[in-house]
Amino acid sequence: MEEIKKYHVVIALGSNLGDKDQNLRVAIDEMRKSIGEIDRISRFMESNTWGYESTNSFLNACITCFTKLTPQELLAELKKIEWKMGRVKQKDTYEDRCIDLDIIFYHDQFIHTNELIIPHLHFKSREFVLKPLLEIVQENDVFYPFISF
Repeated sequence: MEEIKKYHVVIALGSNLGDKDQNLRVAIDEMRKSIGEIDRISRFMESNTWGYESTNSFLNACITCFTKLTPQELLAELKKIEWKMGRVKQKDTYEDRCIDLDIIFYHDQFIHTNELIIPHLHFKSREFVLKPLLEIVQENDVFYPFISF
């Protein structure tokens, strides 16, 4: 019997509407159910908005997990979780949201399609991703070389 491969991934989470702490916890629980085994969870960190103006600050975190899903399946599951939690995109620009889930790394893969770019293009320039990411990523992780500066 062929063994099904699991891929190590990093997902960034953010929330700036409602009970932000609870939103992150619910999203993590939903990912545990539909995506795979959660490996590590960073502390939740507060940050200002990025790319637009709002009076609502963000609460951010990163997780590492193992999944059997392809990158496209993973993206679809994250979008389902966002929708289930009440995220509705009103515009094509940045806006306040109850939950935002982004794939930062998918194992050691480089992906560049219209729907998905991995590693995430802006992770190094976004402190709200970089700080929690550096807290949980370890030197033996397959995506560690992507983080070098």
